[in-house]
Amino acid sequence: MKNTVFLLLSALLAIGCTMTNTVEFPVVENNVAYAKVASLGFVDSNEKVTYGINDAQYALLWRANKAQKKSRPLVVLLHGGCWLSAYDIKHTYALSTGLAQAGFNVWSLEYRRTGQSGGGWPVTFDDIKKGILASSTFNDGEFNLSNTVVVGHSAGGHLALLAGGQMSELKGVIGLAPITDIKAYAHGKNSCQKVTKEFMQGMPNDKPAEYTHANPSEQPLHSNSFILQGGKDVIVPAHNLEQLNRPVVILEGAGHFDWIHPQGLMRLKHWSTH
Repeated sequence: MKNTVFLLLSALLAIGCTMTNTVEFPVVENNVAYAKVASLGFVDSNEKVTYGINDAQYALLWRANKAQKKSRPLVVLLHGGCWLSAYDIKHTYALSTGLAQAGFNVWSLEYRRTGQSGGGWPVTFDDIKKGILASSTFNDGEFNLSNTVVVGHSAGGHLALLAGGQMSELKGVIGLAPITDIKAYAHGKNSCQKVTKEFMQGMPNDKPAEYTHANPSEQPLHSNSFILQGGKDVIVPAHNLEQLNRPVVILEGAGHFDWIHPQGLMRLKHWSTH
C-alpha cells in the first residue's frame, strides 16, 4: 500500500509540470486556507453517473488526460465538509482535475449529507458504499474494485475508513486528515465537531450503538489503510491515531486543507523520497 501512496503523491507532485490543456495550480505555503482551495481553477468532469434517485446520489468521472499505466488504480474521492449539505463536491474539483492531469481516473462521489440533502447516519454511509460499488459496474465493468483506492478527506476520510473495513476487495484506503474517533470528536468545541450530534442524531451517550458502528477506531479497517495528518490541523486534530494500528504520517507544518490543494502536497516530496 505504501507504494500506492507514493504513486499518488508522486503524481500530485507532477501536477505543476507544464502540459497541454491543463490547469496550473499555484504553489502555496503551509496550512493553506479553505478559501484558496475553493477558488482554484479546474477542468469539468467528463461524465456524471447517478447511483440513486436522490439529486445528491451521483459520481463525477474525471478521465486521465494522458496515457494511463495499467497499474494505476482508480481513485474514488470522497470530499469532506463536516457531513453537512452546505459543503458539497465542488471544493474538490481542483484535486480531481489535478489527479486526472497526473494520469489517474477519478470517481468523485457526491452523497447525501446532513441538512437539505437528507443525509445523516447511516444514510450517508449507505450512499458511500453504494457509490463505490457503482464504480465497478460502470461501463460494463471498466473499473475493478481490486484496483481501486478510496481517498477521503476529513469527514470523507471518516467514511472512507469505514467503507474500506467493509469492502476488503478494494486495493486500499487513504485517509487525508480523517475523523478517526467520532465519539471523541463529538465532544469537541469547534464548529465541525459540534455538528457531529446532528449527523449522528444524538451524542455518544444517547446513541452508543450507533456511535460504535460509525467509529473507525472501533471498527475493522482495510488492511491497506494509510493515514495522512497535519500537525497544524485544528479542525480535525490528531487523536489517538496509534489505536488504528495502521501507518500514519503526521506533517508538522500541514493544516487541514493542504491535502486537497494539489500544490499544497508539494511538502510531501521530501518524505516520499525517503
